[in-house]
Amino acid sequence: MASDFNFTATLSGQFQSGAPEIASSWPGEPPRLRAEDIDSLILWCVEQRTSDISIQSDRPVFIEVDGALKTATRRPMDAADLNVVLEKLYGAEAIAQLAGGRDLDLSYEIRPDRFTRHRFRVNITAILSKGRDAVQVTMRVLPSLPPTLEELKIEKEIVDAWAPRQGLILITGPTGSGKSTLLAAGNRMLVERPEGCGKLLTYEAPIEYVYDAIASDRSLVAQTEIPRHLPTFAAGVRNALRRKPNVILVGEVRDRETVMAAIEAGQTGHAVYATVHTTGVASTVRRMMSMFESNERTERGFALVESLRLIVTQSLVPRVGGGRISVREWMIFTDEVREKLLNLNEEEWSAEITRSLPANGQSMAISAKKTYDEGLIDQRHMILLSKSTGHGH
Repeated sequence: MASDFNFTATLSGQFQSGAPEIASSWPGEPPRLRAEDIDSLILWCVEQRTSDISIQSDRPVFIEVDGALKTATRRPMDAADLNVVLEKLYGAEAIAQLAGGRDLDLSYEIRPDRFTRHRFRVNITAILSKGRDAVQVTMRVLPSLPPTLEELKIEKEIVDAWAPRQGLILITGPTGSGKSTLLAAGNRMLVERPEGCGKLLTYEAPIEYVYDAIASDRSLVAQTEIPRHLPTFAAGVRNALRRKPNVILVGEVRDRETVMAAIEAGQTGHAVYATVHTTGVASTVRRMMSMFESNERTERGFALVESLRLIVTQSLVPRVGGGRISVREWMIFTDEVREKLLNLNEEEWSAEITRSLPANGQSMAISAKKTYDEGLIDQRHMILLSKSTGHGH
């Protein structure tokens, strides 16, 4: 893997005082990592009930167990170790990609036997270590099954509005707010219904949850990874429309082409679920409108409103006593709400959505206050959440 992207080739920390003394490190640790050792290391980490594995130049391997970091190897990883890890997880092009200023997102899977499947979400990012270019690999351990909406304590109103016959359901929030998990739980509910969900197509980057273990004679799930199988989310939606699905999941709506394709799918008899990086119901509509050229905004905006069925904004905040808890703002776009918006100019939509929110959903401020009153979050986070979406009481 020759490249001018040099990782630090040093073992200097190995014998220094203060090197990690661990009673419970990986018992199979070899003096030098080989490709065949990687899966053994990862599986050992999974056995320790780890949620995240971090492999970084010049540091031992770290794992996170119950929110606390622990070292998993005695020896710091050097450049040769990291090269083996990168080649195993991503392939020979990893270093060239990193050198080009990109981070890498992918999924990784280990099947120790034909009945067991361990899946991971992986991010590979270039960093600086000891003054040289280096790398950090972060692996999130994914549950074998998506959680249920009940396990996530999703509000009944959201659950009841989750499965329209057609239209657009948007799950929004900042990075790391649990949008993919909420979507996966919703998918699971659709697949497990007695009537199933028909053909469900997902387009994700990367695929996080899989549905193989959910038995359903009336549901057929096919998952496509962007850009591994198709180049873009917009290409994914166009692909979906040629495959006669009932339900389409679009991992992320971030450009005009994807918005337009998602709206078209939502208007032509499909239930379309997508995530958007916005916070708040009104700001989500504003953000999607801003993707259109000014000369097409009115026409596209009306198509957007006609197809909207539900917007949920989710934030993850620290829970009193440890862990994190999700707090949500949501609004159901009923026939009446859509009718009212369609009779207004698009400049008036934000104000009308804010007015309609209490009767058709719940603001982040109200959700935060309820969560605070239950003693689950502290006052500071209640105040921060209340201001986050611009929707007060």
